[in-house]
Amino acid sequence: MEKKLHVGIVGAGWIAEKAAITLRELPTVECYAIASRSQEKAEAFAAQWGVTVAYGSYADLIADPKVDLVYVATPHSHHYDVTMQALEAGKACLVEKAFMANYAQSQRVVDLARRKNVFLAEAIWTRYQPIVPVIRKMMAEGRIGDLRLITASIGYSMGNKPRIMRPDLCGGALLDLGVYGINFVRMFHGAEIVHIESQCVKSDTGMDLTNAVSFTFSDGVLANIQSSACCVNDNQGILCGTEGYLIIDNINNPQTVRVYARDRVFIEEIAVPRQITGYEYQFLACQEAIEKGLTETPYMPLDETLYIMKMMDTLRFKWGVRYPMDE
Repeated sequence: MEKKLHVGIVGAGWIAEKAAITLRELPTVECYAIASRSQEKAEAFAAQWGVTVAYGSYADLIADPKVDLVYVATPHSHHYDVTMQALEAGKACLVEKAFMANYAQSQRVVDLARRKNVFLAEAIWTRYQPIVPVIRKMMAEGRIGDLRLITASIGYSMGNKPRIMRPDLCGGALLDLGVYGINFVRMFHGAEIVHIESQCVKSDTGMDLTNAVSFTFSDGVLANIQSSACCVNDNQGILCGTEGYLIIDNINNPQTVRVYARDRVFIEEIAVPRQITGYEYQFLACQEAIEKGLTETPYMPLDETLYIMKMMDTLRFKWGVRYPMDE
């Protein structure tokens, strides 16, 4: 049997719990270690989810020679320091979305990984899911004709959660939710974006609560993206072509793709393969890349991560949404 990939999770919040639940079901990837700022919290997490080792500091987890992959599951405001520390130690890293607080941090992290020749990837889980190549194949085969319009919406009524309202936690809808809409568009259309229009509604704390972004592509395709942290949304993505359209039921975690022809004639519904949580694919992609000696994964290239981080900076700065760590 091949050696298991030992994952060490940094941060013990609900994202970390979802990862632990996922890893328990994977035969070749193990949730080996958990690190929290509190030893007590780390031990409670380990006991609940069957994790082998619990650390009361991130540094101790990074120093463990048995950890093959550090999964950074802290809020994105706190990704930078721990990722830099892990990369300096030569540890492969999978970093939750949004990758960093801003482009400047992202560029420094990527530069370090490339200089050290260490694996690094962003955990934008939708990029790794097996329905993505299925949709791409359908489009390439002309099932909807020539693509002309993309719409992507995502929204949750999140109240006054600190991670949404506070600048020091990199609040707002864009980095938390809008990143899914941007990635949805970029996954299915790679032409050059020649023009961007956008607007947002901000909270009293200066964070974007609801935003709308439009891309115009060099080939005439238009994309409209909406994200909100203060209302419920259907979270659908729609790819519209000259001969039909595809409705993806949830851009945050697709479960079905419905195919329509002209005049809204329903053709078929495609269900995604049964999943554990949907997180498994990003861990398996990391395992595959690391075993091949790669330093990034083709599912989410680092240059694509940098491109999107830079775009989100541009949008935020236009809206006047700033974080303390912005330069």
